[in-house]
Amino acid sequence: MSALAERPGVRRPRERRRSPWRRLPAAPLSLAAGAAAWELIGHLADVSFFPPLSTVLARLADITSEGMILGSLGGSLINLAAGFAISLVAGLAIGVAMGRYRKVEAALGIYVYALLTAPSLVFAPIFFSLLGAGRGSIIAVVVMYAMFVIVINTASAIQSVPAHLVEMARSYGAGEGRILLRVMLPAALPMIMAGVRLGVGRAVTGMINGEMFIAVVGLGHVVTEAGGRFDSAEVLAVLLVVIAVALSAVGLVQAVDRRVTRWVPKTTRGH
Repeated sequence: MSALAERPGVRRPRERRRSPWRRLPAAPLSLAAGAAAWELIGHLADVSFFPPLSTVLARLADITSEGMILGSLGGSLINLAAGFAISLVAGLAIGVAMGRYRKVEAALGIYVYALLTAPSLVFAPIFFSLLGAGRGSIIAVVVMYAMFVIVINTASAIQSVPAHLVEMARSYGAGEGRILLRVMLPAALPMIMAGVRLGVGRAVTGMINGEMFIAVVGLGHVVTEAGGRFDSAEVLAVLLVVIAVALSAVGLVQAVDRRVTRWVPKTTRGH
């Protein structure tokens, strides 16, 4: 027996027992609760514009079996991928230039902040008139939604790099290019990836809004047609698909983020 147990009047400290509820994953519980609430409210409200979840899922199965979802989803994913790729490349390039060089920030900053705060959908008619009712207009709308948040996060990340790291690299004879690639970008990467995550979410919003306005291809076209028929079940069914696309896109970016920032302590990551 231990000395602690042999001493009279001294109790062995109790081990903390973890509640079985804490072992359950939070996300599935939240989804189950949300689904149950949707089903219950849909039945209790009994209104045409908010059908129960079971009705929406049945409608989703119908339009999927008809080939409507898969065909439209392919077009939407092309719009999303093209628009986000342009946003990512341009956003990183402009953001790095603004963050590193004050004259570039002074010249471009006013435009970047103005376009970030402006409602991005108001540019859809302009793109429609310039590019026509095609894929190019939708991709341009996606870029307007996604690019500027990447620009601003990247610029802020570059500016937040500690000056002593730059001075130390310069003292060892590193040139501007090496300082940027070997010092500033790695140090700024966690904050840059936070902007990329925000950008991909906004890209999905731009995709669906652009398709709804221009209404020629993609899931937004399906939503517009269903809304014209006042088919709320189909509108909500497509909305579930859009949410799944958004979560998948954000999850993919988070996976890339975890891989490229493995050296960053978890407490300092932008999750």
